[in-house]
Amino acid sequence: MSLIAKNRNFRMMFSAAAVSNLGDGISMLAFPWLATLITRDATLIACVAAATRLPWLLFSLPAGVITDQFDRRKLMVQADILRTLLTIGVIGLILSAPAMPLADGDSAVLPMIAGLCAAAFLLGSAEVVRDNAAQTALPAIVEKSELEVANGQLWSIEQIMGQFVGPPLAGILIAYAVPVPFVVDAVMFALAAWLMWQVSMAPRGALDLPKGFWRQLREGADWMRAHALILRLAIMLGCVNFVFMMSATILVLFSQEILGLGATGYGMLLTAGAAGGVAGGLLGPKIAKRLGNQRTVIAALFAFLLPFAVFAVTESVILVALALFLETFAGMTWNVVTVSLRQRIIPDALLGRVNSIYRFFGWGTIPLGALTAGFLVSGFEAEVGRETAIRIPYIFGLIASLGLAIYGALRLRFPD
Repeated sequence: MSLIAKNRNFRMMFSAAAVSNLGDGISMLAFPWLATLITRDATLIACVAAATRLPWLLFSLPAGVITDQFDRRKLMVQADILRTLLTIGVIGLILSAPAMPLADGDSAVLPMIAGLCAAAFLLGSAEVVRDNAAQTALPAIVEKSELEVANGQLWSIEQIMGQFVGPPLAGILIAYAVPVPFVVDAVMFALAAWLMWQVSMAPRGALDLPKGFWRQLREGADWMRAHALILRLAIMLGCVNFVFMMSATILVLFSQEILGLGATGYGMLLTAGAAGGVAGGLLGPKIAKRLGNQRTVIAALFAFLLPFAVFAVTESVILVALALFLETFAGMTWNVVTVSLRQRIIPDALLGRVNSIYRFFGWGTIPLGALTAGFLVSGFEAEVGRETAIRIPYIFGLIASLGLAIYGALRLRFPD
């Protein structure tokens, strides 16, 4: 019997992840596309992308302390309710704006971008709490021997809904009317909150936590320092996510100006990446079982090289779609192995804090990658031309990924 069929709590969590990530997938296209309707300035567009991920840099550490102190299920429910209300606020922002697209120099550009950045920042802050709570709650819902399977299924449904279904649906919806994808978004977040409310989790025993935020955080940091593999993986993930976010931030401009795609075509392009994520989520546990964790992670690092090389030189939609497929397949395989490893070896009482420190290193670089991409394009455009400038973040990503792959092959040593 499958894990989803036999475990009701996992089934409810799985369903909540599905609808929540459908909302995230719609936002993935709708937010940057809305930004391009407001301005064509690459730096301003990058600011919207950075605002979404900046909370991972600012709030990952506090979120870990909160996750170890409070009911993790309630934190997830409250975060999704907050995301519902914030998305309703974005709808109000759109309805109050002048007709789009806005002309360069329009007085409404900066206020609209500022409002969009604020909404993206608050939505990202809620996501930090929800995602940290979800990862730390999973070992209380499934057996440790089932973690790879559970993570693979969760990552797969997140990819299916977040990138395979959400973006093309958003492309269709935003072509119909700009506010419509955000209406669907709000409904999905509300439904996710209701589904998580149905999950039954045994109450955690009394926790003997040190008094004070910094003492509690230091306890998690001490554990991480004593486990070099986890610390190295966190720092490497930060580098991977930095260059991946550079790629993702400029992808909307790359698709519009180099590939010549509209909103629907861009959404369909993202589904190629989603297909790779689904395949990685389902096949990742099997690959890890056959190759072992160490070889699987190192193979994923070397696989990251090819997508950046393709983006640096091609104008083919098909090649870009294949590159996105490989990129997310490798990324998902990395996640299945490394997330399961953390959930298995980190003590439950420390799981929220160690996870948050890990994500501080691993995800805190994401907004920096987004801003760097925007600055690179804007800074080099006058010297090398618009098209070459759009490709520069991918060239940078190729060089950085090569360095990471070599480092991983030399320094990563997984337990048997």
